[in-house]
Amino acid sequence: QVQLVESGGGAMQAGESLTASCSTSTAISAVDVVGWYRQAPGAQRELIATIARGEEVNYVPSMEGRFTVSKDDDKNTMYLQRIGLKVEDTGVYLCFVLINGAYFWGRGIQVTVSS
Repeated sequence: QVQLVESGGGAMQAGESLTASCSTSTAISAVDVVGWYRQAPGAQRELIATIARGEEVNYVPSMEGRFTVSKDDDKNTMYLQRIGLKVEDTGVYLCFVLINGAYFWGRGIQVTVSS
C-alpha cells in the first residue's frame, strides 16, 4: 500500500503564496504518474498538473501560469506552489500517484483563502 501525506495550506490571505508538499512512501521516480488535483467547494475535482515518469510537468491549460508543480525524486516528495492566492483558490488539494493502473491518494489539505 502506497501512502501519501500532504502538508501545507490552511487559512490564508489573498495575495499570499501557497507551498504544499506531498511525501510518498514509494519511490516516485519509479511510478507512472504523479500529480495534484483541486476540489473547490461544491465543485468537481479538477486536475492541476501531472508529471509522467521521465517527462516534464504537464499542466491543464486553465491552470498553467497559476500553479507550479515539481517533484524531488531523492526525497520522494512532490510540491505545489501558487503565488498570489485568490479567494477562488479555496478548496481541498490532493496529490496522487498512478502505479500500474492503480491510483493512490493523499487525504488532501484544506486551503481557505480570505480577502
